[in-house]
Amino acid sequence: MSRPRLILIGAGGHAHACIDVIEKHGGYQIAGLVGRPNEMHAKHFDYDVIATDKELAALSKTHQYAFITVGQIQTPDHRIRLYQRVTELGFQLPVIISPTAYVSRHATIGAGTIVMHGAIINAGANVGNNCIINSRALVEHDSMVEDHCHISTGAILNGYVSVGAGSFVGSGSMVIQGVTLGQRSVVGMGLAVRQNQVEYARFMGSDKT
Repeated sequence: MSRPRLILIGAGGHAHACIDVIEKHGGYQIAGLVGRPNEMHAKHFDYDVIATDKELAALSKTHQYAFITVGQIQTPDHRIRLYQRVTELGFQLPVIISPTAYVSRHATIGAGTIVMHGAIINAGANVGNNCIINSRALVEHDSMVEDHCHISTGAILNGYVSVGAGSFVGSGSMVIQGVTLGQRSVVGMGLAVRQNQVEYARFMGSDKT
């Protein structure tokens, strides 16, 4: 039985990591990547950039599945725009979970989210749509990660943490149990967040740690 064909939207470095997870996942056949005009016909491993964003409507007529492979650090805006565009066009966005990750059967994962190698999502956790749970990240029990968030490599969200939509938690950072990050918060690398953060907070290590 042939696997469904999957279009990857984004042709940068994050796409390389996604390709590896998608190949290990094994449920989809990568049909090609969508990139910028200057990226057309470039090859990423075994896959070509076959279209630009302007051709998404045409691709939606021939492909059922798409996945956003643009990264997210400073702002979620580009991923949000792409997510809105592909859903409006009728693409289905799968959940992609690495076989080396652990996701509790009591957790929920939203459409278009990727759970990368070695990540753990424990019981009662809820991860929204279009999120990146990066390699070796931990989302502990009963935590909430809203839509369009990136929990970066090795980051730890302890139990009952709430991360607002569009937020970024940097590599190796830890959010203490029960803490809330307001929407579109940015937490730098290697930090401990012990207090609630307001919307649009930029937590980069200060006397508030």
